[in-house]
This record gives sequence, C-alpha cells and structure tokens, in this order.
Amino acid sequence: MDKKTTVRNNWTKEEIEEIYHQPLLELIYKASTIHREWHDPSEVQISTLLSIKTGGCPEDCSYCGQAARYHTNIKVQALLPTETVIAHAQKAKDSGSSRFCMAAAWREVRNNRDFDRVIDMVKGVNELGLEVCCTLGMLTEEQAIRLQEAGLYAYNHNLDTSEQYYEEIISTRTFDNRINTINNVRNAGITVCSGGIIGLGETHRDRISMLLTLATMPKHPESVPINALARVAGTPLEDNEKVDAWEMVRMIATARIVMPSSMVRLSAGRIEMNETEQAWCFMAGANSIFTGERETLLVTPNPGVSEDMQMLEKLGLKPMKMKETNCC
Repeated sequence: MDKKTTVRNNWTKEEIEEIYHQPLLELIYKASTIHREWHDPSEVQISTLLSIKTGGCPEDCSYCGQAARYHTNIKVQALLPTETVIAHAQKAKDSGSSRFCMAAAWREVRNNRDFDRVIDMVKGVNELGLEVCCTLGMLTEEQAIRLQEAGLYAYNHNLDTSEQYYEEIISTRTFDNRINTINNVRNAGITVCSGGIIGLGETHRDRISMLLTLATMPKHPESVPINALARVAGTPLEDNEKVDAWEMVRMIATARIVMPSSMVRLSAGRIEMNETEQAWCFMAGANSIFTGERETLLVTPNPGVSEDMQMLEKLGLKPMKMKETNCC
C-alpha cells in the first residue's frame, strides 16, 4: 500500500481501551492490515540475547530469578570474557540472527573496568555487522553516549508494567527512573527498546496504561518487546497463573496498531506457546523473536534456534536480513 497509517503520539487512554477491547478477530485483522502497511509480513527478525553477567542483582523485581534476595536455582556468573561474547555473537550471526543483545544483571551502570569491557564487547559485535543491543540497568546520558560512540544500536529498558502498578512489582527503583534512562538513551542517539510483561497480576487497565506510556512518547520505541511472565521458582510470582496465549495476541495486536512503525517483539514466554499460538502472534503484528543455541532467554527456558527455524519455514516466514536502512 502506498498510503500508510499515520504514526500518532497523542493517543488517549480511551482510544487505546477501545482498540484493546475489540472482538479479538476484528482486532487481529486491523493489526495485520497495519502491519502489512509498514513491514514485510514474511520477515521476522531473529535476535539473540546473551546474559553476559548473571545473578546477584540487588533489585527486588518480583518476577526475576536474578535478584540476590530470592532463593532460586540460578547460578551467579561474573562478567564473561570479551572473546567469549564475540564468539557467541558470531554463532548467532551464522545462525541467522541480525541483532545481538547483551544483558548484565546490574541495577545501574558504573564507570569502572566492567563497563570498559562492555564497551569493548559492543565494538567487537558491531564489527561483525550485527545490530548491537544492551540491557545493563539504569545509565546516565554520558554513559549512553559512550555506548553510542562504541557502536551500540539499541538499548533495552522495559517499563515492565503501568506506572500505577509498578510499585507492586518493584520497590528498589521508581517508574520515573525507567523513564529517565529511556530519555538518556534517546538523547544519546541510540534507538530505544522498551516494552513490558503481562501476567504479573496486573489488570487490563494496567496493560493499556503501559501501552499508553509507550505510544505517547515523543518518539515511539523502535522496538517493543511483549513478554509473558516466565515463572521462576523462588520468586514472589512463581505461583502466578500461566498467561493465556490469546492475551499475548491481544497485547501484540494493540501495540502494533498504536505503534505501527515499531518492531513488536514476541519475547519471554514462547516456551509455553505452541506453533499455532505463535503463528497468531505473527498474524497480529509480531515481527521479531529471540532465539539461540543455548535454548534460554537470559535464565529461563526458550525454544532453540533449530526449532524456531523449522517453525518459520512451516509458516512461510523468513529471517529478516540486515539492511543498511533498517531503523529498528
């Protein structure tokens, strides 16, 4: 189509509520139509996420097995050697990934030798021709500029949930801390990756409020991950109910409609979804997944790259190739 749906940053909560609560098949149809206006529906970006520093985090995020205060079976791992990370990135590229994300279980970035090593990792992955993403916790604008100068393409910092429900999930930082980091990333000229998690005990209004925050930013996040809670034994949310797949579809479709140019990422929770359920997510506008040879997403189970490639082939989808003009 020559005429695309207009990107808007002035959505109201009532408008998003009306979209979200549409009959599901009508919602999927509208989202799929908009998806085809802005994206190639046959392409899915394959992203690989590697935990470069695991566990021991001082935060109290109720969903996270890497929080030091919870008794989980997750093994603490110091920052990986740079050459190990680069080797993982090369494997990811060889397997079809076009984005490589490095995650460290830190509350915030500190100006020390570990951050210097992360800068070297960013430079090395960038030299492989991959989109480089990091998620390292809170950071200042000056730190973001260092990452940008090293070649960082994207920074992930999820809202997790609505501003109203946020303090029920996390007490060691505020919702405004999240927004400040996103603003620092944007000011440094790095693309923003920010979404949230459903299944935390939030209401539908909380989900809508989270999408409203993202969709009314001066510039939409280039990437919007939609995660289903991965229930980790030993965390406060370990006994929460499994997220229904149709709830994921509804969130993805709504995100696609209100942020049409963004990459909408079907992220955590795929291990509990069958191929049919994932196919509905792609139909609703998801156009990225995380995969990898370790069959984990940070510290929780995730489908492996071979399994994912078979699924994509079955659905007639193909991995998105790197493009010089690719903005997301």
